[in-house]
Amino acid sequence: MRKIVLNILSRTKPYLHLAWPLCALLGAALLWVNLISNARVERQAARALLVQQTATYAEAYAQYLTRSIAQMDQVTMQLKHSWEHARRTSLLEDMKAAGMFSDAAFVNVSVLDRNGTLRSSTRPGRGSVNFAQADFFSAHSNSNSSALRIGATPVGSAAQDLPWLGRDVVLLTRRLDTDDDEFDGVVLMAIDAGYFTAFGSPAMLGRAGVLGAAGGDDHLRVEQTAHGNPHLGAPGAILPPDASRWSGAAGMQLLPAASADGYTRMLGWKASSDYQVTALVALSLDDALAPATSHWRASRNNALAASVALAVLALLASILTLRAAAREREQDEVRRVYRTATEHANDGFYMASPVRDRKGAITDFRIVDCNEQGAWFYGYQRASLVGKLLSEVNLGTDHATLFASYQAAMETGFYEEDRRISDEPGMNLRWGHRRLVRVGAGLAITLQDISERKAHEAQTARLVNEDSLTGLPNRPAFLHYAQQALERAQQDGAASALLFIDLDDFKQVNDTHGHGAGDRLLQAAAARLLSLLRPQDRVARFGGDEFVVLLDCCDGPLHSASVAERVIGAFAQPFPIGDGVQVLVGASVGIALAPNDGADASTLIQHADMAMYAGKNDGKGQYRYFDHAISHAARTRMQLKQRLADAIDAGLLVLHYQPRVDTGSGQLRSMEALLRWHDPVLGHVSPAAFIPVAEAGGLILRIGELVVEQACAQLAAWRNDGLDPVPVSINISPKQFMRRGLAAQVGAALVRHRIPAHLLQIEITESAMLGEQDEVVAELAALRALGLALYVDDFGTGYSSLSQLQRLRMDGLKVDRAFTAQLGVAAEGKVFFQAIVSMAHALGMSVVAEGVETPAELAVLAALRCDEVQGYLIDRPMPAAQMAALLQRRLALA
Repeated sequence: MRKIVLNILSRTKPYLHLAWPLCALLGAALLWVNLISNARVERQAARALLVQQTATYAEAYAQYLTRSIAQMDQVTMQLKHSWEHARRTSLLEDMKAAGMFSDAAFVNVSVLDRNGTLRSSTRPGRGSVNFAQADFFSAHSNSNSSALRIGATPVGSAAQDLPWLGRDVVLLTRRLDTDDDEFDGVVLMAIDAGYFTAFGSPAMLGRAGVLGAAGGDDHLRVEQTAHGNPHLGAPGAILPPDASRWSGAAGMQLLPAASADGYTRMLGWKASSDYQVTALVALSLDDALAPATSHWRASRNNALAASVALAVLALLASILTLRAAAREREQDEVRRVYRTATEHANDGFYMASPVRDRKGAITDFRIVDCNEQGAWFYGYQRASLVGKLLSEVNLGTDHATLFASYQAAMETGFYEEDRRISDEPGMNLRWGHRRLVRVGAGLAITLQDISERKAHEAQTARLVNEDSLTGLPNRPAFLHYAQQALERAQQDGAASALLFIDLDDFKQVNDTHGHGAGDRLLQAAAARLLSLLRPQDRVARFGGDEFVVLLDCCDGPLHSASVAERVIGAFAQPFPIGDGVQVLVGASVGIALAPNDGADASTLIQHADMAMYAGKNDGKGQYRYFDHAISHAARTRMQLKQRLADAIDAGLLVLHYQPRVDTGSGQLRSMEALLRWHDPVLGHVSPAAFIPVAEAGGLILRIGELVVEQACAQLAAWRNDGLDPVPVSINISPKQFMRRGLAAQVGAALVRHRIPAHLLQIEITESAMLGEQDEVVAELAALRALGLALYVDDFGTGYSSLSQLQRLRMDGLKVDRAFTAQLGVAAEGKVFFQAIVSMAHALGMSVVAEGVETPAELAVLAALRCDEVQGYLIDRPMPAAQMAALLQRRLALA
């Protein structure tokens, strides 16, 4: 065959040596055409992506500007309201001392009188400062509009006397009116320009992107690059000065290279929907095209290399085509290279020939050749292994099994297998992949070391079926084993029991000592649990702090109860968690028996879990058997949860309002919003029944949003009807409070319904105050910054301390009805209530007594100087229509 090929090459070589260069030339041409076409497509795609990103960022930045200005707008509205009702020159200083305007964005907040003189300020200037000549002052004095005005920093004497005016700040101003709607001055807020450009980041803008805001009443212009500081005005500006370049509500255009830095940019703009401000985003075209340019250069270099390679290959092919000699030398070279490759390979290579008896039957195999690696696998030198019979050497496998595989390869022509090698001393591999191929009258054998692969597979199998923390089987492994064990027990007519074990107070250990201590506790619990069981019992970590135990061949309920008692008793002993610390946690156990409580593993686990939680509800540290009443209760809770979710969607949850009155005068002071649910099937459902279901079922956040929305909407409806509503307090769940973003949600509802912040009050329980203290303080500060009053609900039932009340700066305490009921029963009740009132008044907080039901209680509360009372003596919770009549009457207690 080789001779035929060489003869063909010899006859065709005059043509082949010309064909190779032509093929190379054609290939290079196709390569370059494709390369240039792809480069053009990539640049077009990069440009289109830049347009899309610019439009997206402009839209997002416009929304950011609108939200940011809206927040400041709300603050100026509140300041206008506070000043026009108080006109106290120390107003801003007091508010600043109270914690407002602490954000670095508030450079200065001031109130100017009708003559432009500074009346109150968070940062007073030097000398007599007057803004009468400022554009914003003239605009407000000449216009009856109280709308927010956005402008840049004025220049002149005011800037010299007020050093903060020398910074890059944006002025937000609002007109002040007298009681006769005459001009009475201006509220002025100087906001750091960086507050409006904080939206931008180097990751968004890239190396040469620019973020800007333009507009306002006096051609405000704020601009910031990706790595620079925000600044106002033309000096150093990169974007074009002509505002007509971004006319219209939104748009896009390509800006030529700027004189300031020489970058070409894609400019996108979007006008704010609520304010006279336009968001500007300019992203560098050069940066956008950089990946495509870089890819073009790399591809060009690769194409050049490929072209050169093609030329070289064509040249080599032409040369090889012209050559038709040295055939034996090439064959010798191939044999030499093969020997070198096998000697330096990682695999073992062997040649074996069969040994036959007189009848031609194979009785053994002789190793006629091998490489050094192959001999080393079995602890031999090549010279000592070659020539030996298969039966004479120890190859780590039973001789009969090995001989059978060799004989199978001789019969079929091919055989391969993965084989576990003996662990005897001298063996240098544990697992081998053996491949046998019949070649002529003998066998060519390749042996590959797969020990690491098999070890990895074993490790993977262990990780899949084992809990990495405790070393116990995990949930999938346990379910697989338990199902098989239950099927075997059912076939044998034997009984089984499943125990579901939950550690009591494990979360407290995690919260107090850290997750590392919790991990050590779980490891100790697993070891202790294993020591309590028989070898045939199976235990697994089911998840978190939960364990399951399958008692195979259980002797009956007494046996499972005995095991449960041992577990509870053992877990009642302290657990060491390191550093000499020991903790007490305890355990609760649920028991399900097979086949009575379920024939499959999933059902038994579900029923044992129900039994465990039923027992835990009655008290921790005990065991409980499953019965169908528990399942019925669980289904009832699930049905109630589903009907509650449907009621939320259908709008069946409504607010009723219970008045709070002044203890002395009986005048209506405020009211509490209380949720009511009348179900078409269940009838009236008590909050005591559905609120715990909502807490446990994840519906409490939706209910919280509904309460905020309904309360604000009702306040707006009363105001639209000409009524003067009193503040409404709403209850906030601890889960809703700790979710974060509560202040933003409440603030949005106030703005949406145009409700002054003082008409909404927040009630939080003491348990909500015991969360992450920094988060609690931050969320309360955000609510207080909106102008909302904060009350501690059901005070006295939790664990709040005097230091907590001082730190969190609550506005009032609502004392739980349990303490109100003791006022007419025992002297200690009066003394305790007096202590609460004295403490609260000393901290500047008001006191509301809940659950007032008798005139005697009211008389005692009046004597104790309790500020407000609430209860059935005053009135029951009532619908909004009935509360409207009380708002007109105002007197709730004659």
